[in-house]
Amino acid sequence: MDAVALLILLVALVGVALVATVAGLVVTRRRKPGPLPNTHTDVLGVPPADPEAPVELSSPPATIEPEVAPEPVPEAPALERPEGTASRLVRLRQRLAGSQGGLGRGLLALLSRDRLDEDTWESIEDTLLTADVGVAPTQELVDRLRTRLRVEGGAVDARTVLREELVALVDPTMDRRLQVSGEDGRPGVVLVVGVNGAGKTTTVGKIARILVAEDRSVVLGAADTFRAAAVDQLATWGERVGVEVVRGAEGTDPASVAFEAVKDGVDRGVDTVIVDTAGRLQNKAGLMDELGKVKRVIEKQAPVTEVLLVLDATTGQNGMIQARVFSEVVDVTGIVLTKLDGSAKGGIVVAVQRELGVPVKLVGLGEGADDLAPFSPEAFVDALLG
Repeated sequence: MDAVALLILLVALVGVALVATVAGLVVTRRRKPGPLPNTHTDVLGVPPADPEAPVELSSPPATIEPEVAPEPVPEAPALERPEGTASRLVRLRQRLAGSQGGLGRGLLALLSRDRLDEDTWESIEDTLLTADVGVAPTQELVDRLRTRLRVEGGAVDARTVLREELVALVDPTMDRRLQVSGEDGRPGVVLVVGVNGAGKTTTVGKIARILVAEDRSVVLGAADTFRAAAVDQLATWGERVGVEVVRGAEGTDPASVAFEAVKDGVDRGVDTVIVDTAGRLQNKAGLMDELGKVKRVIEKQAPVTEVLLVLDATTGQNGMIQARVFSEVVDVTGIVLTKLDGSAKGGIVVAVQRELGVPVKLVGLGEGADDLAPFSPEAFVDALLG
């Protein structure tokens, strides 16, 4: 083979090689490399999950609720310890001396004159009548004073005579004990009556305090259901000394509330149930029907042991009219005179006792929670005389 032919052959071979090389690169570029076999394991010896395998959904993780601090439990209010009877009587003398002393001083000034003529005795009568003693008791007192001072003359002290006659007029022989105990294991039941504005609901709360001070267990019945304010007021009194108050919705039948209160007292074995009644006085017939029904319903559970009539001492003759109406409706067994400390008309004690034939058992001395005291004729007269 000559040299020319060999050269041509070499050039052709080189060309073929170049074409093959270029074609191989193009094919290599177009082909994607396949996935490598998954043969390795993780650190726990478990092959990793196949990325193309379906994913299994598990239940969602539990929601973690944020911790909520428990609400603080409010502390029960500290119960008040009511004042005892002895200190109440001390304050009775002090309060009455301040408000009623003018009456006693006026009478003593007249009786201490050198000459007791008719004009002086008329002035004494006027002083007593102005203090609401009443006509008949005034005449009786003046007659007795005239007789004693004329017979005994200068041998007696005018103050001593006046004190003795006033005490007799107030009548210390009346039984002024509160009948707050029942029989046969049943509680005593105290029914409190009177017109609105006389301090009836407040008096119920204050009586409860007196009984709690004597370590007696008490339930209150809020049967004045026509005044929501009265029910709320009584509930507040009960809370202050830890006494349960039985109440109903506004407008509830008062007799049903009274019944439930006494039933609760019987079931729990308490010493005393005090029932606050409605104080409306539109007409005597309506009042009689309502109070009569309340009392009848109560006595299906336990006898009523005390009926207290609350009177405002400042109302004078108007209070006497109220007293007469209530005495005709219910069997009043005792009287509570409120606002006596703010009035110089303490003679109503004598007048109302004479009118109803029942004793004044409690007197209100002011606005304080413990300003209600058992009535003492001697303390009352001493306060009148200063």
